[in-house]
Amino acid sequence: MRITRVYTRTGDKGTTGLVDGSRVSKADIRVDAYGDVDELNSLLGLVRVNLADQELDGVLAIIQNDLFTLGADLASPISINVPRVQQLAIDTLENWADLYLENLPALKEFILPGGCESGALMHIARTVSRRAERRVVALGEIQEINPLIIAYLNRLSDLFFVLAREINRRKGVGENSANFSARSS
Repeated sequence: MRITRVYTRTGDKGTTGLVDGSRVSKADIRVDAYGDVDELNSLLGLVRVNLADQELDGVLAIIQNDLFTLGADLASPISINVPRVQQLAIDTLENWADLYLENLPALKEFILPGGCESGALMHIARTVSRRAERRVVALGEIQEINPLIIAYLNRLSDLFFVLAREINRRKGVGENSANFSARSS
């Protein structure tokens, strides 16, 4: 299949098509959910541009492909046959989190998001992943979805926290502890 143009004009009245051909409002929570996943995937592209670490770039490339499948899963009512998020993808995220956590010092307190540019972008990816997870949970409360999507996004945000720390460690950038003391004016 070759895409010969990017516009269809079918969304000009505020609706969009799902994979099964049905049309929903562009304000539908399902569209919000897969839109957040699309935003996360685009953000990972930006992280990869700035990363300059072949190993971690490879991890993020696999995750980007998983997110493409996850977005299609969300854009497809559960009744139709499309590629879906599988337990193996969740297990892989857990394995990576365990692997990279081994290199990091144990945390004794909360840290502030930041570090080098790629590390800071990874923290943003973590928060976008959490937002997508919240949106998918809300969708799942009103429509049947693949329950593994929620688990995947939950593990993904955990992995992104670990990867942000690992990226900063590899770049030699320290972490800043959060300070909960009240400021007086």
